[in-house]
Amino acid sequence: MDKKTLLRSKKLFLFDMDGTLYLGDRLFDFTQELLDCLRRSGRNYLFLTNNSSKSVEDYILKLGKLGIEAKREDFMTSSQATSYYLKQKHPGKTLYVCGTVSLRRELEQAGFCVTESVEDAQCIVMGFDTELTFRKLWDVSYLLTTREDIPYIATNPDYVCPTEFGFVPDCGSVCDMIFNATGKRPVVIGKPSALMPRLAMEQLDIAPEETAVVGDRIYTDVKCGLNAGITGILVMSGETTPEILERSDDKPDLVLQDAGEILDALRQEGKC
Repeated sequence: MDKKTLLRSKKLFLFDMDGTLYLGDRLFDFTQELLDCLRRSGRNYLFLTNNSSKSVEDYILKLGKLGIEAKREDFMTSSQATSYYLKQKHPGKTLYVCGTVSLRRELEQAGFCVTESVEDAQCIVMGFDTELTFRKLWDVSYLLTTREDIPYIATNPDYVCPTEFGFVPDCGSVCDMIFNATGKRPVVIGKPSALMPRLAMEQLDIAPEETAVVGDRIYTDVKCGLNAGITGILVMSGETTPEILERSDDKPDLVLQDAGEILDALRQEGKC
């Protein structure tokens, strides 16, 4: 199947955000028209992000500032997937959250009790913490060292988060620090786990062969597609370089310079 036919066969596009639809605070030129085209052609899209430093409400505000109107149901985030996992596996447990105020608030809104006390903590949640302190690292290390069986969950495995100047450490890098101190690894919820795309397909009643994940990272976005049995589309507008792509054992189903190529393919279909 050629590139354009493959893209037109999809009814659901799961978009990574930073590095795919925008970079930092700069919206890519094609993004607004691409999203409008998908809706006009009767297709669906969701914003699928591993970044747990922001709540869905935060993302709605961020996209609004960039000129993109979004609703809560347009998102599937690692925070939401983490809440789902915790409800299934650790219902009722009190959480120690190494994460932002937004992540803590989102977990509280999902019905969890969140504590800053290591004495009360029954479960650890690690997120992309842009408000990270040494106190949090100390507390997590203490809990993992003194309570051998405490559940330990990370929202995402990303090592870096892209910025307009380069990259900053993300959740996976902090988890490596904790591993060096404690020898403990978390259960990881976000991409490349298949959980988020499976929840999205179930929510919208769309089949795997009609679904594609689009992102700028092989080890999260593309691997997520492979794990979920859906099409994995890599865009070269963010983290991945040609050298990284060549070295990777996991290969995308399709490589695009940017997500604007999806718009080009759909325009030729004549429905948008």
